[in-house]
Amino acid sequence: MMALSWLQWLLGGASGILVGFALGMVGGGGSILAVPLLVYLVGVPVPHLAIGTSAVAVAANALSSVVTHARAGNVCWPCASVFAPAGMAGAFAGAQLGKQVDGQSLLAAFAGMMVVVAGLMLRRRESATDEPVRLTRQNAPALAGVGLAVGTLSGFFGIGGGFLIVPGLILAAGMPMLQAIGTSLVAVTAFGLTTAASYAMAGLVDWRLAAIFVAGGIMGSVLGTRAGRHMSSRRGMLTKVFAGLILVVAAYTLARSLGVLG
Repeated sequence: MMALSWLQWLLGGASGILVGFALGMVGGGGSILAVPLLVYLVGVPVPHLAIGTSAVAVAANALSSVVTHARAGNVCWPCASVFAPAGMAGAFAGAQLGKQVDGQSLLAAFAGMMVVVAGLMLRRRESATDEPVRLTRQNAPALAGVGLAVGTLSGFFGIGGGFLIVPGLILAAGMPMLQAIGTSLVAVTAFGLTTAASYAMAGLVDWRLAAIFVAGGIMGSVLGTRAGRHMSSRRGMLTKVFAGLILVVAAYTLARSLGVLG
């Protein structure tokens, strides 16, 4: 456990609010900001500790969203039962690999991942069908393969991976967007728990900071969801603005990790 000042506690809660607000307003991508916020704003000195702590917060926030989507019938549980276990295996392997990589090199790679996420946000498209998808012998292998690949990336970088999982579910099974989002949250929860467990076993989770981050995330999610409803007609613009913010943070993260900025 780190010795945190009162200012760091406040910044940890504020960071959680910001991530939760972004998730509630634009429907995803906010978790990618968790690690840079913990490292550069809160002042977590070890990147691996920031990744482990953020994984706990990602899993907790995703779990709360799963309940909402499940009640609305937006989760394909059979597809999730194939996608999530394969992804958990990948997340465990990815987390083990990530812990072996130098912290600054990991942050540089993380910056590259942020660019990919921003690009996916800008290119986000609806599926061509509105019909719910079921698990079949034809789509099961694709779901398992994509789940393994996305889970590995999720574990390596300690992110929820929703903006990788949603396109993956659409690609593998042709899911409509709403069903893909609901089903992806099951995987995000599973990947986050797997990554968090791996880092926790290595002592790389600050549980107090994770708790304050999660509390802030819940508050921010409520505020962001309300704001998103009022600004639904502008959500496309908001997504572009937020993707731009991610690119700026990615540039800052890369510059700091390479020593360009002090």
